[in-house]
Amino acid sequence: MKRVIVLGSTGSVGTQTLDVIKNNLDKFEVVCLTCKKNIDLLEQQINLFKPKLAVVEDESKAEELKKRIHQTSTEILSGYDNIVNCTEYYKADIVVAAIVGIACLMPVVKAIENKVNIALANKETLVAAGTYINKIAERENVNIIPVDSEHSAIFQCLQGNNREHIKNILLTASGGPFRGFNKKQLEDVTVNQALKHPNWDMGDKITIDSATMMNKGLEVIEASYLFGLTSDKIKVIIHPESVIHSMVEYSDNSIIAQLSIPDMRIPIMYALSYPDRLENKEQGINFFEYGKLTFEEPDFEAFRCLKLSYQALDIGHTMPAVLNAANEVAVNLFLNEQIKFTQIGEIIEKTMLEHQIIYDPDLDDILNVDKMVRNALS
Repeated sequence: MKRVIVLGSTGSVGTQTLDVIKNNLDKFEVVCLTCKKNIDLLEQQINLFKPKLAVVEDESKAEELKKRIHQTSTEILSGYDNIVNCTEYYKADIVVAAIVGIACLMPVVKAIENKVNIALANKETLVAAGTYINKIAERENVNIIPVDSEHSAIFQCLQGNNREHIKNILLTASGGPFRGFNKKQLEDVTVNQALKHPNWDMGDKITIDSATMMNKGLEVIEASYLFGLTSDKIKVIIHPESVIHSMVEYSDNSIIAQLSIPDMRIPIMYALSYPDRLENKEQGINFFEYGKLTFEEPDFEAFRCLKLSYQALDIGHTMPAVLNAANEVAVNLFLNEQIKFTQIGEIIEKTMLEHQIIYDPDLDDILNVDKMVRNALS
């Protein structure tokens, strides 16, 4: 039995993680669940899985939840600090890090310090603090297992192979809802249009990131830290069908790919069970239904967020943290209809140009830069 903590259990990845666990209760025990404020769903999860601990960031919501929960086996706590420290309260084997945005960074840091393996479903943690996270994970002998479908695919393609033989990583992207749009067409994009992803069911922030292709840009940076590769070895390929989740090209020009239907539960299953595999009773790929798989080059001019991500990775130090913070603020502004879709990239680029780089940053530097960017844009 693996003991599991799910950070962000009421979000898209969190609910799908619990769906996987529900079908494998003989293999996993849910130790702790956390959420921001969705206590209606959290209450259902508590009643089903009976974790030892549940943490709600919103204090008033936590108090309301306490009144609803009649069984005494689950302790209810509140506040972000308790989310950060939850790995200290009850022993776990793996933490599913599914909180959206930079808010996931400190809980991941604390989990690593407590020697708990990480199933990482959050891009921003490595984007903002990849060098630091890798350093402490190596020090504490903690595994970071990717949950993103693309990084899970790469991770699987690397099994049994020497990383020194990697020629390129081929990171696939659906292209989002605006694949083929030019810069002029993107100016009139509405929030409702941007929230309609053609293949994946995700939260609002990640869906907008997919529409701007920032999601893929963040994945480029994350891949660099996960697999120790420079930007010139990470190529983005538009693959609208989302069947090939990514590929690894080796020095002999052999390419190994991981394919599956677009279902996040598949990479979640692999992360939870690694190095084993769970049985998936759902229908797999029917190649005859697809008929063909297609590939296109990305448009770096129309989707400037992807270009900015490569630039931030090449600059390094605090620049990826600046990119991430500016993007989170800009996406929220767009979701609240305060800026145009194309202004997301403009805000990020302006913020990056104005940033005074801090070289070899520690964790405090990263957190301070993140706060500084958010304050400047608020």
